[in-house]
Amino acid sequence: MPVELEAFRLQTREWLAENCPAGARGPGFIPWGSQKMPLEGDIALWLTRMAAKGWTVPTWPVAYGGGGLSREEYMVLQQEMRRIDARPALTGRGVNYIGPTILEFGTDQQKAKWLPRMARGEGGWCMGYSEPAAGSDLANLQMRCVDMGDQWRLNGMKIWTSDGVYGDWIFCLVRTAPDKPKHDGISLVLVNMDQPGVRVRPIQLINGNATFAETFFEDAVADKDDLIGPLNQGWGVGKRLLQYERSVHGGVNTSGAQVEQKIQSLADIAKHYTGVDHNAGAARLADSALRSRLLTLEMNSRAYALTQQRIIAETQTSAPSTATSILKVKGAEFTKERAEVLQQAMGSQGFGWEAGNAFSAAEIEANRDWLTTRAVSIYGGTSEIQRNIIAKRVIGLPD
Repeated sequence: MPVELEAFRLQTREWLAENCPAGARGPGFIPWGSQKMPLEGDIALWLTRMAAKGWTVPTWPVAYGGGGLSREEYMVLQQEMRRIDARPALTGRGVNYIGPTILEFGTDQQKAKWLPRMARGEGGWCMGYSEPAAGSDLANLQMRCVDMGDQWRLNGMKIWTSDGVYGDWIFCLVRTAPDKPKHDGISLVLVNMDQPGVRVRPIQLINGNATFAETFFEDAVADKDDLIGPLNQGWGVGKRLLQYERSVHGGVNTSGAQVEQKIQSLADIAKHYTGVDHNAGAARLADSALRSRLLTLEMNSRAYALTQQRIIAETQTSAPSTATSILKVKGAEFTKERAEVLQQAMGSQGFGWEAGNAFSAAEIEANRDWLTTRAVSIYGGTSEIQRNIIAKRVIGLPD
């Protein structure tokens, strides 16, 4: 390792040891900027310290609230945070999706206006892409955006708005030229959700949560300067944002804030429920079928992690590559498999729903998590669409 990088590692290790509070280590809540969810204690302190350091968005330019780190320094920072089990101080669609998009497509004025506040976690961002008739066929979107001089006026509806109930801002793909072909005449605009023209209705999910919402725009307005990229050319900008989204889901995000937390070993959980083979030592699960399935998952997960590290190391800029589609597909498969293996290990205890003497909080959480993971191959771009991208952009197959 170069001397300069080793010196950076030592400085980073010392800074993290002194500044990362106990309440920001281990599993727990990670802020995503929502002003409707006030922060307190160690979580607020950690965000303040990391934002001042520029490490909420380590690779962004210092002028826009970032740390200005190189790719190699970024990887060292991630390694040192994992070493002490430090949680990221900030995550969300601001620093991970729309922030990098503005950094790439925004004007100097837009960068100066939006990026520093995103880096400080001042505003929770939502994504306004899908509509009732424009899900996988996103170019079919119908939400209208009309030029009113110094403002845009928006009318229409978005669906499956993640965290819409707590969002402060939303970036929307809208139709600014309805007379053009459907892939043309689309623009990307930033909209304040705290205005009379925006109405949010939560969607109750099968896992009991309401993390998604329907969002209605009824003569809502947006500032004229908050259109990102060229007018009527938002399709290309919007697709680029989707690549940033997939890089987050694929665990190779080098543009915003990488979220990676330690999770309890599945083997340890399984031993608690199924016991061990005393003839083979305490390290061996008694259930041979579960043991084989768990071993396969562990090998695949380690290979996946190595692939993530390789892609990050090979990325020449902060922009994601088409490899993110591969990681999105495989990551969704492994996430589902882990939830299924966990339920198999727990047996009937893995199907708890309500608190009581029969089920622990961890068992109830495992069941709800299993239901949640059914969607990972849908959100962020379905696995079917990702396979089409891989076929065309990676393998080079004809349309």
